[in-house]
Amino acid sequence: MEADKKGLSNKVKWISNIIKHGLFLHGVRNNLAKIGLDFMPYYWVREATSTITPPEIRGEDKEFQISIFGKEEINYVKRTIIGIEDKDLMADLKSGELCVGLKNKGTIAAYMFIKRKPFVFRKRHFNLRSEESYLHSMYTFEAFRGKNIAPYLRFHSYKLLEKEGVTKYYSVSEYFNKSTIRFKNKLNSKPVKLYLSMLLFKKWTMNFTLKSYK
Repeated sequence: MEADKKGLSNKVKWISNIIKHGLFLHGVRNNLAKIGLDFMPYYWVREATSTITPPEIRGEDKEFQISIFGKEEINYVKRTIIGIEDKDLMADLKSGELCVGLKNKGTIAAYMFIKRKPFVFRKRHFNLRSEESYLHSMYTFEAFRGKNIAPYLRFHSYKLLEKEGVTKYYSVSEYFNKSTIRFKNKLNSKPVKLYLSMLLFKKWTMNFTLKSYK
């Protein structure tokens, strides 16, 4: 009986967290995609559009180090994160993308990738000039969530790119993923376009521009 109550309590807490973080509709979209109805509204976002107060890591433990990740770290990520099988992170690394990560006493806390070349996202072409970059695949490991890790890593990735003459930072934010939108708002991000991508039964793809922002 106690086990049943604990299980029910955990389920209620899980549902509450999904609603709290605005991920319910995001989850609905993902489930529809699994049956072939992949409708994805998303923002094309420019990050750091104005001066940012450097984010700080929450908590007493401040022993975090920014580093460039290689094959060893990517292999660890692939072995550890459930549901990442469809992302070929090693191919991204081999194609010249930069993987910037954060470690705590040798343990990986978070990572993200940076593109510097034109690319295709869901069959829409995005051009990148020499001073522009595309930041993607940000992930914070569960043990380090709630510590303001994502904004901290993102901010320091800007500083790394500035040294290479890159001063414009773009990313994609799924319309229903409110937690991602909130963390980017901390970095003075602004939407540039609102797009809709439709992928039907993995055969037909359509792309629409829903809104342009000044």
